[in-house]
Amino acid sequence: MHPEPDLVTGDAVVLDLRLARLASRALAFAIDVIIQVVILVAGLLVVVFAGPDDGAAAAAILLSLLVLVRVGYPVLCETLTRGRTPGKAAFGLRVVRDDGGPIRFRHALTRGLAGAVVDFGPAFVWGAVAMVVSLVSEKSKRVGDFLAGTVVVQEHAPEVAAPDIEMPPPLASWAAGLDLTGLTDDLALAVRQYLARYQSLREDAREHLGQSLAQEVAARIGAPVPPGAPVWAYLMAVLAERRRRAAGPFGG
Repeated sequence: MHPEPDLVTGDAVVLDLRLARLASRALAFAIDVIIQVVILVAGLLVVVFAGPDDGAAAAAILLSLLVLVRVGYPVLCETLTRGRTPGKAAFGLRVVRDDGGPIRFRHALTRGLAGAVVDFGPAFVWGAVAMVVSLVSEKSKRVGDFLAGTVVVQEHAPEVAAPDIEMPPPLASWAAGLDLTGLTDDLALAVRQYLARYQSLREDAREHLGQSLAQEVAARIGAPVPPGAPVWAYLMAVLAERRRRAAGPFGG
């Protein structure tokens, strides 16, 4: 069993993330399997009682349903929630890129296909490949993670004091004109956690994470870091403006 090391990027930057334990991943997977079985049983009942009379057509529908649930379920969940399935959410787990950033559709699709064909494929002892590869991998990766360039992390980090989100005065007028509709709750939470840990992070991790988050935020709101502004001030201004708008005219 591997300890819970920090996640280290290919550039030797230590990120403030904890790798998920194999036991937690197994339990999360079990929950997802139960959900998938329920969906399959429901689909089977629909086909039996309301499907076509032609046996070949019914078999084709069931096969399509099996593929859709086995591959589509994790791909859809991980794409829409940026790395989580109901099982992972129950145990505070999330799939992230090797550099700690959020995954996209291509990552989820690669993991889903590899999971169905290799990690948990019918041609192998069910789940054995995923377990063996995860056990020998330093970062507890399965085949799908290696192919997609992802890793599963423990999202429930130790409690830290909430940062004081104050608008940097030089950026107040700039922030007032931002379109923040594209800024998701998950990304805002990631920025908040980064600012909360800002002083305790190593300088290289602080720089790497800050730049990564700033690029992600800029892509979402269509506004890069203003010239001459520190990255932390940019992120702080975005959060402060978001909070001001959420509070409304009487929020202070």
